[in-house]
Amino acid sequence: MPLSLQPLPYAPETLEPFIDAQTMTIHHGKHHAAYVTNANKALEGTAFAEWTVEQLVTKLGEIPDDKRNAVRNNAGGHLNHTMFWQSMGAHGASEGGPKGPLADAINKAFGSFQAFQEKFAAAGVGRFGSGWAWLVVQNGSLAICSTANQDNPLMGKSIAGCEGTPILGLDVWEHAYYLKYQNRRADYIAAWWNVVNWNQVSTWFAQASHG
Repeated sequence: MPLSLQPLPYAPETLEPFIDAQTMTIHHGKHHAAYVTNANKALEGTAFAEWTVEQLVTKLGEIPDDKRNAVRNNAGGHLNHTMFWQSMGAHGASEGGPKGPLADAINKAFGSFQAFQEKFAAAGVGRFGSGWAWLVVQNGSLAICSTANQDNPLMGKSIAGCEGTPILGLDVWEHAYYLKYQNRRADYIAAWWNVVNWNQVSTWFAQASHG
């Protein structure tokens, strides 16, 4: 069945003052909606129209040449944004950051939570143009990487330049922050830590670690 745009899991103003309601409304209702519409248009009338978005991004090589880029950009955008909305919440960092096995894995991979934040932020700031910064489970441990445009680590290193199972992604396209932060991407990233839903990230980490 066609891909569909799900409602935001909270009201657009929920993430204020860190991410403003107008940005959330436009980002979800215009940008994300366009990815869904364009992906469905590219897949219409093909057997791939029945695939899940995860199947589409992990099996891009099976998509016909004349449709692959459209699927890559738009199915990728749909998956990335669906995860992005779910990875945020009103209480974010007020919960004290990651706990349990996720916190242990972050400390093991990066030395400390602060060192992780610094490396992750650098991946976001350093992404030239539009793209994403990712925390992924890779060969049983955590790693940080970034992708261009709407590529996803599930597409594999040969396509996305980054591989692994994503458990946290940060959108650094200008449409994600420009109304409030203009060209101050670093300020946007610093504010974003306040709305990360670590309970959800921990759930994805557990699934990726045992899946």
